[in-house]
Amino acid sequence: MKKKVVLGLSGGVDSAVALIVLQQQGYDVSAVFMRNWDSYVNDDILGNPTLDAEVCSQEQDYQDAKSVADKLEIKLKRIDFIEEYWDFVFKYFLAEYEKGRTPNPDILCNTEIKFKAFLQYALTLDATKIAMGHYARVKLIDGEHVLMRAKDKTKDQTYFLSQLSSEQLSRAIFPVGDLTKEKVREIARKYQLDVAEKKDSTGICFIGERRFNEFLSNYILTKKGPIKTLDGTYLKDHEGLFYYTIGQRKGLGIGGLKDYQQEPWFVVGKDLLTNTLYVAQGFHHHYLYSNSCTVKDVVFRGNRNLENREFTALFRYRQQDNEVKLKWLDETTLLVSYPQKVRAVTPGQAAAFYEGEICVGGGFIDQVYFDNQKRMY
Repeated sequence: MKKKVVLGLSGGVDSAVALIVLQQQGYDVSAVFMRNWDSYVNDDILGNPTLDAEVCSQEQDYQDAKSVADKLEIKLKRIDFIEEYWDFVFKYFLAEYEKGRTPNPDILCNTEIKFKAFLQYALTLDATKIAMGHYARVKLIDGEHVLMRAKDKTKDQTYFLSQLSSEQLSRAIFPVGDLTKEKVREIARKYQLDVAEKKDSTGICFIGERRFNEFLSNYILTKKGPIKTLDGTYLKDHEGLFYYTIGQRKGLGIGGLKDYQQEPWFVVGKDLLTNTLYVAQGFHHHYLYSNSCTVKDVVFRGNRNLENREFTALFRYRQQDNEVKLKWLDETTLLVSYPQKVRAVTPGQAAAFYEGEICVGGGFIDQVYFDNQKRMY
């Protein structure tokens, strides 16, 4: 009998080609489109239907997924994980912003929705595996399933998958992980798929084309406060701390001030107690740099003994690898040291850890330090 796999068909070119690869490999494939966000948010979830009446790209994505399924002669189911997404992803997203942090919902979407709720659904269909269009690879090494970087390093998505457990990885297939993006598009063209030239999705899925600030203001109470330099000089008022992230340049509206050099301003710190946003001039301002941080809620796969091992870390997607030293502070918290200094390591963002090509785990950045002095991040 063919092994049964349930594929998350998203409406993009990557999952479409993943379907082709699985069919070529002889799997019995079921295709499912996940609906994680209700574009017309209803009374049952929010209690206030007037907050969000915008349409995101989700319906178009479904039509694109259906077009692919029809072309490849496979049925497509559409299932809802709206409440699960709200409870386990969006609530966390809002709570982190209210703390002045900068969360990445894609990480939790993978751990809680795609590789948990979706996996549980797939198991009810007697599937042995689930598949996604992520650029990543899973290999069995010494009896353990390990997460490895994709062949196409420019598209590698292991950062977003870094917090999956070994059990979740044992159930996962990433059919395009050994392909380059250009090869993926070439295959899509060969099969005359309408999504062959479709642009990659960017940004946060539930916000879509809407302005980020306007979207957030529907859910979080904004409060104006002072923008100050590090020496305490008041410059103007900000619109709400949660609109800004460490290292941000755009949207500050403080260019051309008298008595200051004509260099760009950047966000370098936040103080929630006083509702103050701190800024400084220069991309490489010293306050933007740190040399250690703590990372919480760490999922670490394989040997937890960290001695005499060489690790690198990504503190944001598509960043260059940073050499780091790791030390356990407790069961799920790591002290991460990087004496060479790294710019704009930001609380709330994910940190992914690597040992060569293998992604050994990841967690969320909590506190950031320079020479043991906590930054106002």
